[in-house]
This record gives sequence, structure tokens and C-alpha cells, in this order.
Amino acid sequence: MSIRIGILGYGNLGRGVECAVKQNPDMELKAVFTRRDPETVKILTENAKVYRAEDAESLKDEIDVLILCGGSATDLPVQTPAFAKWFNVVDSFDTHANIPQHFEAVDKAASESGHVGIISVGWDPGMFSLNRLYATAILPEGSNYTFWGKGVSQGHSDAIRRIQGVKDARQYTIPVDSALEAVRNGESPELTTRQKHTRECFVVAEEGADLAAIEQEIKTMKNYFDEYDTTVHFISQEELDRDHKGLPHGGFVFRSGKTGWEQEHSHIIEYSLKLDSNPEFTSSVIVAYARAAYKMSKEGQKGCRTVFDVAPAYLSAESPADLRKKYL
Repeated sequence: MSIRIGILGYGNLGRGVECAVKQNPDMELKAVFTRRDPETVKILTENAKVYRAEDAESLKDEIDVLILCGGSATDLPVQTPAFAKWFNVVDSFDTHANIPQHFEAVDKAASESGHVGIISVGWDPGMFSLNRLYATAILPEGSNYTFWGKGVSQGHSDAIRRIQGVKDARQYTIPVDSALEAVRNGESPELTTRQKHTRECFVVAEEGADLAAIEQEIKTMKNYFDEYDTTVHFISQEELDRDHKGLPHGGFVFRSGKTGWEQEHSHIIEYSLKLDSNPEFTSSVIVAYARAAYKMSKEGQKGCRTVFDVAPAYLSAESPADLRKKYL
């Protein structure tokens, strides 16, 4: 029997989940739930239907795992606990500082309803989190370093678009090469935020807008740009559409550590991603964890989990015997 998947929210992430489900023969997309008029949402899967979000409860017996594709700022803190009352759920909540609070809310709802909820799934948090944990456990004497990019930051791009006089924008997060190489060479540097990353902005301004004022507001925006060396380029809408329409991303996780009685030997663990499409890769990770949620639920597990709590075998459609034979 196929794992029956539902999607809540049909933006970039929701479309990516739909594509990922197609690549997994043990899954099928049953429904997409949206806050928009369902008649205006056109999906790619012929035998799935689009429903209003408020109609989801009525389909709770037809969906094995509901994948939540909303935003972390305002959607997921409300949606994930709410829908965990009716479904096994997976989300990509990525506000790192608020993960403990989000976990508690989802754990309460899922435990009471007898469902499994897996939160903060993706590549960071997610795959990068696992690599930080594995590396720190293996090399307890050492330092962790995480670099993001080069890639489009959707949240930062949106923050620029909210500035008066801005029509459209893309923002790229870029690792500082000298910092990255120092870590890779085992120098174990102490790096500030400014020393690790730069930010590059491509902005389409409205006609007659004050370009100097826009640039100043970008560079001094707290929690976004004020701690970084930031470059602002003003370009046309045609240039933005032509040269910056994609959503690439990626990054690196390093652990620089020592072993030996006198810590005489040095080691570098490096994990990297280079992603042509950030939302599609994130969706692919989420779909693998949807399979895990399904398996764990079938075992009678309930409550909230993170990627730290899910054994790798749960992610795969292959049997334990095949996993041992092919990958171990």
C-alpha cells in the first residue's frame, strides 16, 4: 500500500513536495490544502484534488502523513500543533532559537492525539544539524563551523522588498573565502559574523525612488544586514528576471578536532551541499522524513521528534536486509 501524502500550502515548497512524492514509488499524493480558492490552484498530479485548508479534518482518514509547507514566522507555530490533532505531520520550521518552544507545542498535541510529528526537517535545520551532532560526538575536542551559500535567502529578499521604493529584490548570502579556507586548513580560527559571510543584494527600484536611502536602509537593517559587509546593486526588472530567477543555495559544515593523549593529531570533517533549487531539495528531505513518520506511527509511536530522534533506516523505502547489503 502506498503512503498517502497530503500537502498544506502550495508555494515553492509545496510544489517541491509534489515533485518529490512523484519520485518515491511507495507514496502517492492524495490532497493539497490551500488558503486560496481551490479553483485557482492548479497542481501537477492528475489523481489528487485541491481542498480548502479548513476542510482538512474531513480527510483525516484518507491521509497517512500531512506535510506542512507554510512559513516559520507565523504559519507553522500555529499550524503544526493544530494539524497534529488529526494527522501525522512533518514541517520545516527553521527559526533555530524557537525550536524548543515549537517542539513542546507539537509534542503536546501529537501525544494527546496519538500521532507522530517530525519538526524542523530540511537541510539546516536538518541535514546540517545531523552532521554537527555526529561530528561533535566523534571529535569532542574541537570547534564547529557552519557556512551558508552562495545562495538566495528568501527571507532576506522579502525584507528588502518591504522597503519603501523597492519593487523587487534578491539577496545572496556568500561565505568569505579566506574564512572558509582557514577552517578547511585546520587553523581553527575564531570568526565573527562579519568575517564568515557577506551579503549581496540585487534591487529593482520604483521609478523616482531615492536609491541612496534604499541602500542605507538595507545596510543598517538590524538582524538582517547590519552585522555584515553588504553590497547593493540596482538593476532593471528584466535583468532580475533573466539573471536571478532561480533559488540556488547550499553551504558547508565543518568540525575541526584533535585526538591523541596530548591532542597531537588534527582532523577535519567536512559536509557540503550545492543546491540548484533550495525548496526542491528541502522538499526531498521532508518527504523522506514523511516516510519515517509513517513507519513510526505504524509502530505505535506518538509525540514530537526531530531529525536527531529518527534512525536512518526509517527514511528509506528499502528493507533492512537490502540496506545492510547495499550501503553498509
